[in-house]
Amino acid sequence: MSEKTLKNIPRSIWALGIVSLFMDTSSEMIHSLLPVFMVVSLGASVTAVGVVEGIAEATAMIVRIFSGTLSDYLGRRKFLTLIGYGLAAFTKPLFPMADSIGMVMFARFSDRVGKGIRGAPRDALIGDLAPPAIRGACFGLRQSLDTIGAFSGPALAIFLMLLFAGNIQAVMWVAVIPAFLSIAILLVAVKEPKRQSTEIQKTPIRLNDIRHMGAAYWQLVFIAALFTLARFSEAFLVLKAQDAGLPLVFIPMVMVVMNITYTLSAYPAGKMSDKRDRKVVLLAGVALLMAADIVLAMTENWWMLAAGVSLWGLHMGFTQGLLAAMVTDTAPARLRGTASDAPRSGHRA
Repeated sequence: MSEKTLKNIPRSIWALGIVSLFMDTSSEMIHSLLPVFMVVSLGASVTAVGVVEGIAEATAMIVRIFSGTLSDYLGRRKFLTLIGYGLAAFTKPLFPMADSIGMVMFARFSDRVGKGIRGAPRDALIGDLAPPAIRGACFGLRQSLDTIGAFSGPALAIFLMLLFAGNIQAVMWVAVIPAFLSIAILLVAVKEPKRQSTEIQKTPIRLNDIRHMGAAYWQLVFIAALFTLARFSEAFLVLKAQDAGLPLVFIPMVMVVMNITYTLSAYPAGKMSDKRDRKVVLLAGVALLMAADIVLAMTENWWMLAAGVSLWGLHMGFTQGLLAAMVTDTAPARLRGTASDAPRSGHRA
């Protein structure tokens, strides 16, 4: 990791990464236990878990379509990012309060609305802030910091499960704290660059503007859509661990292992893509996804589970920040938020 490159990354991008870190810590403390909570405590079936996850992720994708375009029109990406993170934070207490699958579904729905609102404006804001020469590194750094939260959350969940004698709801209450810390950091530390008067959209963005995206952008949208179809929900990684016989208190370790490999690979992959063809790095991510699916399908013990989950994390590290950087590469600056609406098999924060 080049110290010079890190010093050149704007402070607001570091701050956005730390915001993601805290929110993902909160989210993963909850989500690493939520599938088991639904099945064991609320009596839900695996099918019900799949329905809840499917509705939640579809909601995030649909809302994201509108939020990025709105950020282009308003020219206020931080404002929409703050609304999205704020909604997710205020939704977090609903999880430990849930006493039915319906309430869990409502909480997940509301949480993913928040994700959908913030995702595209945040990525577009990073695109506005990032120097072109280190754009891949900027997106990779944000993704790496996000993913530190994604493995520290489950690790903290394991510690608290031991401390609270397996009380899942008590762990979920603690998860509320980092969610609100992320809002405070976003308010204070992230500075949105001023847009030139010529960049400000005076009229609503027209459907006709879509033509200005170019063929390279639409090819990227197609690739991202394929990634989305090829991946299954991470909730099933948790349930896979339960099927493999992992003790309840250690089930969050699945997300710890996945996100450690994700964290360690995201920034190097982004930096690599600044020096080499991004498509080559993306192809490596495709190969890692295929390998992960094969190993997970054949899993018979904890070691195979760990290998499959690690490959899954590497696939995420090689693709998520990279896809965001490629969107910024291919889209006009004034439509950067709209372009960031492209489907991306993204992460929680």
